[in-house]
Amino acid sequence: MSKVYLFIDGSNLYGAQYELFGPQKYLNFSAFITIIESYLKRKFDEIYFYASYSPVPKKPSKKQKLYLKNEALFYRSVKNTPHTVFFTGYRSKTSGKEKEVDVKLAVDIVDFAHRNYFGNIYLLSGDADFLQALVAVRKLKKKIYVLSLYNKIMYRAAFLFKTFVLYFDKNCSLHFDKNQTVELVLMEKEKVVEEA
Repeated sequence: MSKVYLFIDGSNLYGAQYELFGPQKYLNFSAFITIIESYLKRKFDEIYFYASYSPVPKKPSKKQKLYLKNEALFYRSVKNTPHTVFFTGYRSKTSGKEKEVDVKLAVDIVDFAHRNYFGNIYLLSGDADFLQALVAVRKLKKKIYVLSLYNKIMYRAAFLFKTFVLYFDKNCSLHFDKNQTVELVLMEKEKVVEEA
């Protein structure tokens, strides 16, 4: 049976969940993955998570301290999840921008596909920059799916690949083109969100 790999743009996921839940709550990654696997009726053989930690200012403000604490709790929940490989990029000392993360994720997707490590791939991201990596993998006859939180959706991907949009609010209003293949997945917030 072909293996199922999940690749995650971790910085994108962290930013999306922080935007949704703020500094006082964070997404429990293990519970989040368990619910996704249950919904999809399949287990991920490997999870590859790519992110970088925010730089710590010499004198952080209260807001920055809350953000850094929240980020640390979220990334700890990722690292404690079985079958998860956490790739840590770094931040530029001059610009503060994340380095290596997106390129490493895209290269791994294409490299692992060429090595035939998986037959099915899921990408969790809202960043359309990864679209070309998925298009390259599709030529290798791999089954490709996209997952996005509802506040960071890779809309262009939904024209090419089945896309699962994960949302937490029953009153959420989402609209898609009739040519997009989208499945909405309601997640129970109380099962995946923890107090920071």
